[in-house]
Amino acid sequence: MESKRQQKVARQLQKDLSEIFQREVPHLFNGAFITVTSVRVSPDLSVARIYLSFLATKNKEMLIETIREHSRTLRQHLGNRVRHQLRIVPDLTYFIDDTAEYAEKMDKLFAGLEIPPAPEEDEDEN
Repeated sequence: MESKRQQKVARQLQKDLSEIFQREVPHLFNGAFITVTSVRVSPDLSVARIYLSFLATKNKEMLIETIREHSRTLRQHLGNRVRHQLRIVPDLTYFIDDTAEYAEKMDKLFAGLEIPPAPEEDEDEN
């Protein structure tokens, strides 16, 4: 369970990273629309796991590698934003958030199920 401080830092990092991806460095990623879906911060606030989803891109693996290559630049932009709130800018590790694809897969599975109707019970038998 995350502490209040971890949750607060995670929300701040998510907000700031979203703005960085959308406003400050979109040119680094060829116009791909990058969404920060969630952030998980370690208890000592030194490591942040960033989960991203992508639109307007065909190769997600290549884009996540590009993000990892530019990790230092992104961390520097983040440091400029949070330097007054955090003592240490956390190390950022990026992951593809595949919850949308997983939900779509589960919906297809559920749609393919055939559930027979429940047998009707007579009230007189009870």
